[in-house]
Amino acid sequence: MPVIALQLALGASLALAGALKLVRPAGRDALATFGIRSDRLRRVLWPALALGELALAAGVALGLAAAARAAAALMLAFALALAAALAAGRGGAPCACFGARSTVSRVAVARNAALAAALAALPLLPEARLSTQQWLGLGLAAALLGVVALAIALLALAREVGELRLRLGPQAALEIGHEGPELGSRSTLIERFAPAPDAELALAVFASEGCHLCRALEPAVAALGRDPRIALEVFDEHRDHDAWSALDVPGSPYAAALGLDGVVLAKGTFNSYGQLEGLLAAAERRERAAAHA
Repeated sequence: MPVIALQLALGASLALAGALKLVRPAGRDALATFGIRSDRLRRVLWPALALGELALAAGVALGLAAAARAAAALMLAFALALAAALAAGRGGAPCACFGARSTVSRVAVARNAALAAALAALPLLPEARLSTQQWLGLGLAAALLGVVALAIALLALAREVGELRLRLGPQAALEIGHEGPELGSRSTLIERFAPAPDAELALAVFASEGCHLCRALEPAVAALGRDPRIALEVFDEHRDHDAWSALDVPGSPYAAALGLDGVVLAKGTFNSYGQLEGLLAAAERRERAAAHA
C-alpha cells in the first residue's frame, strides 16, 4: 500500500504541473529564462511539455516502470536547467514549473531533484498487489481528485474570461443620431419611473411581443433591473404605444438611458447583455462629463 500511495502522489505532482501549464498558457514566456527566445518555438514546446507531464503522470500512477524512469529523466533535466539558470544569475526569474508564480531558486532545484530521485526509485520497490476493495477506494479517491482538478481548472478559466472581458471593455449599442430621442433632450417618460433612493439612472427598454430576441434577452434585462442603481421599466410596443411614439423608437429591442431629471444620456438598438451594459456605461460617462462642465 505505501508503494501505491507513493505512485499516486508522484503521479499527482506531475499531473498538477501539467495541468497548471495548460490552464495558464501565458506561462510559456518563462521558457525565455532558459534561453528559448523564439515565440513560435515556445508556443509548440509549452503544450508539449504539459501533455508529456500528464501522460507520464498517468503512467506513474498505474505503476509503469518505463513511465517512472522517463519522468525521473525529465525531472532531472528540469533540475539541471534550473541549476544552470541559477548559476547564470537568473535567480528569481519565472520558471513556471508549478504554475505562473514558480521562480528559479535553490528550492526549485531541490524539489525537482527530489522528484527525480523518488521517481527513479519507484521501479526498484517491491510490486504491490491490491484487493478489490482497495482498488475501489483508490478509484473513488482518484475520482474526487479529478473533480477537484476540474473545479480548479473551471475557476482558472472563469478568471481568464473575466480578465479578457475587462480588457475588451463594454460593447456599444447601435446608436444612430436621427433614430430615437435626441441626446441631451428631456423626456417626460421619466415620470413613469419610480426610482429607488439609490438609483442613479433610469433605463427604458422597448420590447415587442413577437420579438424572439426580446424574449431571449429578458433574463439579461431582469438582471440589470436588480441593480439598485438602475430604475428599469420595460415598454411593450402595443401596450405602451404612447411611450414608443414619444421617444420615436425605431424597433425592438431598443433602450434609452435617462438621468433622473429625464435627460436622455444614451440610446440605441442592442442585441446582447454586453451592449446593454455598454449603453449604461456611455450614459454614466456623459452624465459625469455634464456634471464637470
